[in-house]
Amino acid sequence: MTQAVVTRRDGDVFQARMFWLHAARLLDEHSPIVRVGFESGLKGFDDIWVEYDPARAPQDHLGNSLTIERMQCKWHATPGAFTHEDLTRPEYINATSTSMLQRALAAYRTDRAVGRTSRLVLVTNHMASSQDTLHGYIRLKSLSLDVEGLFVGKSARSATGKLRKLWREHLEVDDLELRALCTHLGFNLTRDSLDAVRGMLDDVCRANGLVRPVPNASSTIYDSNVFEWVGQRRMVFDRKSLRDRCAQEGLFADNATASRQIFGVKSFEHPLDRLENRCVEVLNLVSEFDDRAIRSTVAWRDTLVPRINEFLLRVPTPDGRVRIAIEVHATLAFAAGVVLDTKSGRLVELEQRSPVLKIWAADDQTLTSDTTTWEFQEHELDPTGHGTACAVSVTRDTEGAVRHYVHANNLKFRRLLLARPVGGPSAQAVVSGAHANALAEQLAVKVKLDREADLTNRTERYHLFISAPNAFTFYLGRQAAMLKPLTLYEFDFGYQVDGSYRPSLSYPEVLSTAGPPA
Repeated sequence: MTQAVVTRRDGDVFQARMFWLHAARLLDEHSPIVRVGFESGLKGFDDIWVEYDPARAPQDHLGNSLTIERMQCKWHATPGAFTHEDLTRPEYINATSTSMLQRALAAYRTDRAVGRTSRLVLVTNHMASSQDTLHGYIRLKSLSLDVEGLFVGKSARSATGKLRKLWREHLEVDDLELRALCTHLGFNLTRDSLDAVRGMLDDVCRANGLVRPVPNASSTIYDSNVFEWVGQRRMVFDRKSLRDRCAQEGLFADNATASRQIFGVKSFEHPLDRLENRCVEVLNLVSEFDDRAIRSTVAWRDTLVPRINEFLLRVPTPDGRVRIAIEVHATLAFAAGVVLDTKSGRLVELEQRSPVLKIWAADDQTLTSDTTTWEFQEHELDPTGHGTACAVSVTRDTEGAVRHYVHANNLKFRRLLLARPVGGPSAQAVVSGAHANALAEQLAVKVKLDREADLTNRTERYHLFISAPNAFTFYLGRQAAMLKPLTLYEFDFGYQVDGSYRPSLSYPEVLSTAGPPA
């Protein structure tokens, strides 16, 4: 078998698994998805399309309700990148005469003519080339284009001016229509392997009562059955038709039971797994951020916390348990824990990507005496200073970045407290929800005991710099009563500002704005 055949086969598998990631959610009566199509509909953007119930449709990065998402899947066997010129070349999408941009324009015009709000998405495992103009204008947290950056205040001879000229002439449109098209373009760029996508498929099958992929088999039944359905001219499915088809082909698990409802909170998008497709309801905070950076620092307290409070407090918990998918900044994971604290009377199950989706809860494992705990170190910074900087290093070591931040901003903290799991930080340092919850409790107790042992500094503020799974940060937020007064810091992962920290939330709120509180 030649490499070209293998690549084509992998591309088909990728497209089929992407179809099932969306189609399986038709089996959930609470899903906003009402129809899914495969290799059908508008020519060009017909690999997969997903239609939403207008009353419950997800919002795009501008806050508009989406009617339909159309996806062009492009799988590559080896790592690589694409450029803005590639989007004008038919051969990039294995076509002979029509480029991806031309297909997107045709789909956009068709949807606009009938009043549909669409999103036209390139789904690929290649990234935008770091050397290309387009690279800096794809918002990887909202998976959209920075249209303002592309169109505002740029001369015709600038890099963005040349990009606009090429696209405008290629499409034979004016700047106004090009800008409108760019608003509807999406780029779901993923580094997930086919095995990782298979893990996502396993989760949606489990959640929706379908036979799960055999874990030790080289392929799954879902990799080919949809292509057989195409041969039978069955390419568009609603809830009833997909349920009937799955029943006919024996795809329902014998022990299928009603799955627990999932509620979601997000401040960024996963490239392949939109929360709205599998959650009963989602609090969408993406529009408050410019990629990773918050648009207005006062929004942490004035906008985001009130919205999280209102949303989480009305999530129903008929049996005392609630399942939440939290794909947010660390600050917001902590804030969610503050809302659903230890006195809320709710046992919270959290979806945790690691990288395969898992359900973590405080009671999901019986901990033993050899379960990893903390290793603490203390360093005096300024004997005349106030406050403790606490570097919490679960997944990555934060000591160097915290020391740099304190020095660069001339902050007069009294001491630095380092908290690392025994064995050091790593992606595998936390193994379960029970483990994450135990670590959070132990850290809170450490802070409490430190304060009780030092009456002089009993009310000093702790400044938390956290690198950890969101599940841990959520559970730490549940312990906020023991940690207060405290201030959280958010790291600039995307180097949008300076690649360092910025204060985000304080408990209780600090009225002074003259720098980080002591």
